[in-house]
Amino acid sequence: MRINRTIRLAIGAIAVTLAATACGGGNSSDSATTSDHVREGKLTIGIKFDQPGLGFREADGSYHGYDVEIAKYVAGKLGVQPDGITFKEAPSGKRETMIMNGEVDFIVASYSITDARKEKVDFAGPYFVAGQALLVKKETTDITGVESLTGNKKLCSVKGSTPAQYVKDNHAKSVQLVEVDTYSQCVEALRSGSVDAVTTDDIILAGYAGQASGELKLVGNTFTIEKYGIGLKKGDQETRTKINDALEAMMADGSWKKAFEDTIGPLRDSTLTPPTVDRY
Repeated sequence: MRINRTIRLAIGAIAVTLAATACGGGNSSDSATTSDHVREGKLTIGIKFDQPGLGFREADGSYHGYDVEIAKYVAGKLGVQPDGITFKEAPSGKRETMIMNGEVDFIVASYSITDARKEKVDFAGPYFVAGQALLVKKETTDITGVESLTGNKKLCSVKGSTPAQYVKDNHAKSVQLVEVDTYSQCVEALRSGSVDAVTTDDIILAGYAGQASGELKLVGNTFTIEKYGIGLKKGDQETRTKINDALEAMMADGSWKKAFEDTIGPLRDSTLTPPTVDRY
């Protein structure tokens, strides 16, 4: 009887411990906010790993690109030094989920601000205004712009992206949309001949064209307006205001333009005019 009573008491103690843990005692870090992370001198920021000129992970593990420079500047204004930043890959189709799940503090990844996305996350910015365009092989002559997308040509874009949705909404009858996980996969498909063109924002395509040593070219005019913002958890007005302050400072002190020129370079006929930050 004494043994049984001892066992029952031990089981009871374990149950109390487990219950306390389930109530949050062992998961306090899960509820940490971006402000909490800033006070610790650390931030996890989502970027692209495969977009030359914007967000690119080099073989040595370093990160380069315009979005990377935007992220580092903003982090610095928040009080976090570069060595306190952890960059995490943020594929187009997973960005909202990563923010809502707390996998990242915010995302700087050619992230177009849309009404549909604002239902799930908030945005600071915009910090850049791009436009959707087309990338083709240098020798291609029958694709000169969006108006020439006829004959059920194969057009590649990324799942969950605004360019892919634009094609579905406006050109579903004239082109065959091929959706993949990353734009680098689209570019490889274009170079191998399995698709006829790639579509996304001109700034992204310019990076791939520059990397391809003259094999690829942008054609036609841009046919959408894409405002790039920094995505963050919905309702975090404190962080959103601070990021907007940082972006405005970056535009005012010349760092915004210098970062673009150092990572992207000339973008066709762009005058590189800073956009107006939306304080909604």
